[in-house]
Amino acid sequence: MPAPEPAERFQRAERFQRAERAARVGILGGTFDPPHDGHVAAGRAVTEALGLDRLLLVVANDPWQKSGQRTISSAEDRYALTEALAAEIPGAEATRLEIDRGGPSYSVDTAEEILAEAGGRPLDLFLVVGADLVPELATWHRVGDLQRLVTLVVVSRPANPAPVRPAGWRAVVVDGPQVAASSSEVRDLLAARKPVDDLVPAAVIRCIRRRGLYAVS
Repeated sequence: MPAPEPAERFQRAERFQRAERAARVGILGGTFDPPHDGHVAAGRAVTEALGLDRLLLVVANDPWQKSGQRTISSAEDRYALTEALAAEIPGAEATRLEIDRGGPSYSVDTAEEILAEAGGRPLDLFLVVGADLVPELATWHRVGDLQRLVTLVVVSRPANPAPVRPAGWRAVVVDGPQVAASSSEVRDLLAARKPVDDLVPAAVIRCIRRRGLYAVS
């Protein structure tokens, strides 16, 4: 059999390297009540900056840090909205991991479940958070275990334009597009029957209307 041509050898080597390297998976969790253009901008920014193979939009079942503070839409409604959002971000997919697990939603449990599902295949996990959440990280459930499992990705936001790498974490900082949108603002506008077309993707708005959420009919 003749020796392979140089181009063929290169293609084989490239395929081998892709198969051997660890998949790069981002975790962007949240209540997503509702998701908005800020989520899209952050998802696109981290996917491009980190060369992610997948970005998991993890819908919280019971966001324990918000429980009791306000009424939260059902997990099934929020998952449907997040599925609509995922189409706006290349490589993104909504996941029911925390909903199906039930109970309070902890990032460390989600990271462990994703690694277990990989079945021993090499996996690099990147946990994406907004800069505004950095001061709360020390209060997170089993934070020491989480620090060992993931690389923290801190995304700048309009109110926090210069985030810092928190101590104790493997961390990177990504400059997020300055999209001034929040779920609370969107909920208030929808409740007042005001337009949110400049804050929420059209597919998400259609899903909100179909499900009759936020006093929208």
